[in-house]
Amino acid sequence: MPNPHFFLTFSLLLLLSCHLLNGQEDSEFGHAIERKLLGLKRKEKLSHFKFYWHDILSGRNPTSVSVVPPTLKLNTTTAFGLVNMIDNPLTLGPEMSSKLVGKAQGFYASASQTEIDLLMAMNFAFSDGKYNGSTITILGRNCVFNKVREMPVIGGSGLFRFARGYAEARTHWVDYKSGDATVEYNVYVMHY
Repeated sequence: MPNPHFFLTFSLLLLLSCHLLNGQEDSEFGHAIERKLLGLKRKEKLSHFKFYWHDILSGRNPTSVSVVPPTLKLNTTTAFGLVNMIDNPLTLGPEMSSKLVGKAQGFYASASQTEIDLLMAMNFAFSDGKYNGSTITILGRNCVFNKVREMPVIGGSGLFRFARGYAEARTHWVDYKSGDATVEYNVYVMHY
């Protein structure tokens, strides 16, 4: 019969070698860290932001430009395939003369053949007060003709690291001839 000390010693050595191997793999690519090293010791907050997004396609200085026009082969009324890059002003009020609090930078693309639905991928890059230099990132579907559109907050930077939440968009004003629009955004963000 095998020695019981042999099995105990062998089992401990096997456990120790597994732990050491896991530790080596952990340190070569990634490793666990303390949450407080990234400022996560604080309690998570819920913040609400309200501002106006100005999409300006007309005039001498548009803030939204088409970088991929819809293909002429498609007979569509939705501009399916269109991609616009944006650097849109964010203001406190609906007027362009209202206080500038940041920019919406990114793109939107017409992603439906049957409706005017946009894929929105943008950063709200803030330039005012304590939020200066911080961003909130939005990625989602914007059904343009719905009264209220909801899009997820998928992250952020600066004061919004590890952010999550959602944004509600409501069209405040649109000029169907030029395509210019002002949209009210209410953004609800969980962050540290």
